[in-house]
Amino acid sequence: MIPPAASLLKYDHPVCVSKTSDRKSPKVTSSQQHVNFFPVPPPPKAKPSHNEAGNQGNEQILNTIFPPREWREGNELWVQRVSSVVCTRTDVVHLEELLDAALRQKQARETGICPERRELYIQFFDELIRQVTISCAERGLLLVRVRDEIHMTIAAYQTMYESSMAFSLRKSLRAEQDVADMKKRISDLEAEVEDLRKQLNEEKAKCDANERRENERRQVEEKKHAEQIQFLKRANQQLKAQLEGMITSTK
Repeated sequence: MIPPAASLLKYDHPVCVSKTSDRKSPKVTSSQQHVNFFPVPPPPKAKPSHNEAGNQGNEQILNTIFPPREWREGNELWVQRVSSVVCTRTDVVHLEELLDAALRQKQARETGICPERRELYIQFFDELIRQVTISCAERGLLLVRVRDEIHMTIAAYQTMYESSMAFSLRKSLRAEQDVADMKKRISDLEAEVEDLRKQLNEEKAKCDANERRENERRQVEEKKHAEQIQFLKRANQQLKAQLEGMITSTK
């Protein structure tokens, strides 16, 4: 297992807890890590004073807030606990310098969303919590609540952002599909309109041809009717002339 990377949160030097060459050796649990921290149990000590008891309580709170880091190198288990050393003003100034150097090294952006800058500020805030907890455990626990609330809020915003991105992606894909369907519909309608236009032209051509045939037929019928009328008129005149001749001869 790869050792954990460097962090702005101050840790003590790593300590080898146990070797795993013996498979029957019991596994070290989180509740037994503090007991097995030293290979040999320390001799009994005198009853701790009030300050020492307070320091031990702060250490326990620190270990609760920042669990020890564990990793394996070969068959050795290494543990690194967060430091419980009281910080000074020089340490705070040095911490700020380390933060600025880390921001430059990671090439973090000064504005906007930047995962590198956020990670460094998380480590920076954890180190401030560690320093405050050493001096006043209650104030440190309050800062932990603030930190957890901030993380929860950011996680909620991230979830909303991811869901909104997924929703917008679905809407975009749906819009693209709708556009494709609409283009196909338009193409189909244009083809249908073209077919209807061809049918209309064909029907117009048929109508014009029928109209021409009807006009020709009507002209032929009118001509025949006129010839018939002329024939009947001539026949009428001939009959009229014959009738007049017969009347004249009888007188």
